[in-house]
Amino acid sequence: MNATLLPPAVHGGSTGSPGGVLTVDLGALARNHRRLAERAGGAAVAGVVKADAYGLGVAAVAPALHAAGCRTFFVAHLAEALRLRPALPGEAEIFVLNGLLPGDEPLCAASGFRPVLNSGEQLDAWGALGRALGRALPAAIQVDSGMSRLGLAPGEVAGLVGDPSRLDGIETVLVMSHLACADEPDHPANAAQLAAFEALAAGLPAARRSLANSAGLFLGDRFRFDLARPGIALYGGAPTSGRPNPMEPVVRLDARVIQVREVPAGAGIGYGFAAVAERPMRLATLSVGYADGWLRASGNRGAAFFRGRRLPITGRVSMDSIIVEAGDAPLGAGVLVELIGPDATLDAAAAAAGTISYEILTALGHRYERRYVTTTIEGDRP
Repeated sequence: MNATLLPPAVHGGSTGSPGGVLTVDLGALARNHRRLAERAGGAAVAGVVKADAYGLGVAAVAPALHAAGCRTFFVAHLAEALRLRPALPGEAEIFVLNGLLPGDEPLCAASGFRPVLNSGEQLDAWGALGRALGRALPAAIQVDSGMSRLGLAPGEVAGLVGDPSRLDGIETVLVMSHLACADEPDHPANAAQLAAFEALAAGLPAARRSLANSAGLFLGDRFRFDLARPGIALYGGAPTSGRPNPMEPVVRLDARVIQVREVPAGAGIGYGFAAVAERPMRLATLSVGYADGWLRASGNRGAAFFRGRRLPITGRVSMDSIIVEAGDAPLGAGVLVELIGPDATLDAAAAAAGTISYEILTALGHRYERRYVTTTIEGDRP
């Protein structure tokens, strides 16, 4: 495997060394997109890049996905779409998942974005603007197939079917819904939502259909429709709970050692003395804490790694630091230890914090040195 290092977003050295290094492998990201496209068969595979590309930096991630063949992108808010646009060629299709707040319709239309219309109010406002402009404005229509979060309820869909004039001024380019339990393949909600989506979409205008998220791509052909919308799987997270992860790791996180110390048996360790040394111990303090997105719940549960050796987190996670049991590992100030990487997978780090990989990634803050690398493996496309 070869790697090309792109300029980091934050430099260490004379500008001051950050407490940790977040490395994002754009080559692995591209390969994950291609792997999902193969899984999707004939369906297109979009890129969900909301929340700053799940915390990894949309300005770097989105162009890498586009270079890999991705042409459709999803964000949550109009403000995110505005930040994304300069990173992509003009022909890239950008959808706004949460739809629009009242008054945002003109800016969205002028910018060429495509709102996901989730309610009758959003639909009516978008249609009214289209009629006022004298042209049909493109949009997605989301239907609620059972998640009770966003989308037109079945009764609203029936009303729309009975009064299609409400769609005047709207070009329906996508009909979509979202799966609630796709990461549990045997959950009965998956089949129920598929049936509900097929029934609700049948009465709406002919357009692309979209139901599958990351996990939905692994539920079978019937879930794929025309467009899949993976997020976490692109970034290396396991799409299906309890099964081997078919995706390539994209993220590595290393923390710098600040200090190493010896403590006697009985010494309190960290806030609240949430750990007490049962024997003489050698401890290392790392320059990463919950202000950097390393969740407080990892205290006394998670671990760092150094050259394959596990260094348990000892005591609570502080705002700017973590204490780990160093043992006889050759650690000193400035040495990097692994928090996410070959020995500490993203999903393992999430499990140690009692959470999911999505929260781990999106919590990572902006105090890290960010390094973007593009690894290549034999068989990669030019």
